[in-house]
Amino acid sequence: MTALRLALAPYRIGRPRGLDDFLAGIEALLAEAKAGGADLLVLPEYTSMALAGGFVAEPDIAAELEAVVGRADALIAGFRALAHRFGLLLLAGTVPMRDDNGRIRNRAPLIDGDGKIGFQDKRVMTRFESEQWGIAAGAPPRVFETDFGRIGVAICYDSEFPWLVRAQALAGANLVLIPSCTDTLHGFNRVLYSARARALENQCYTAVAPTTGAAPWSATVDENRGFAGAFGPIDRGFPADGVIASGVLDAPDLVFATIDRDRLVATRADPAVRNRTDWPDNPAPADVAALR
Repeated sequence: MTALRLALAPYRIGRPRGLDDFLAGIEALLAEAKAGGADLLVLPEYTSMALAGGFVAEPDIAAELEAVVGRADALIAGFRALAHRFGLLLLAGTVPMRDDNGRIRNRAPLIDGDGKIGFQDKRVMTRFESEQWGIAAGAPPRVFETDFGRIGVAICYDSEFPWLVRAQALAGANLVLIPSCTDTLHGFNRVLYSARARALENQCYTAVAPTTGAAPWSATVDENRGFAGAFGPIDRGFPADGVIASGVLDAPDLVFATIDRDRLVATRADPAVRNRTDWPDNPAPADVAALR
């Protein structure tokens, strides 16, 4: 597969009645993505926290977290079944999950159309995550083998640290997905401009999908700002600003973008400047993982 059509979801946080209702909303997004010719649907960071609205009566950060962590296995099973039903790649946002040592990690499941799955942990926690929620820093960056080539995931704040994405680029990532959850335009713009910078630095594609909307019933995802977008190198063969597709601020509509691996290869082979290879120092490449 040399071209990949993305459907980026600026997921509007709503209050579901329970797990089945929440998954029905994801099913509707997958159906819309499929109808739009997408190969991959990207959901935002902490999309799963909307599920807490079906189980917690009043805003409570601890109760909301536990409501989702306690249903993480059921959520993952539901996501896998839906990806298989539609035959699409699905980045299912992130799900807070307990690891084998009982620590809670913020994990992004990437699922293919056969239901095979791999996880990318969030590596760097925001102050809210570490100081109020007690979310633990996760495993280092990795990349995943897909029909399009290798794909990396940099969860929200992780995108603001160049070496994390650089490790994925060195491991052959053609595309880095950036699911985000930001409650201010300051936060969203940090992620947005980081995504554009990472595409420039590594001559790769990046794509952002944020949560949107107000959820006054929630203490954790009460305010959500942003828009979805896809970005490429600022070089020959690409738009002068590197913007491939861009949505409308705070609008929940899917944003579609088609990205072409051959176009990327051609630009890397004969660029105006060699951002990808002219770095003076490099970190160790990310691990390569198969979906299982």
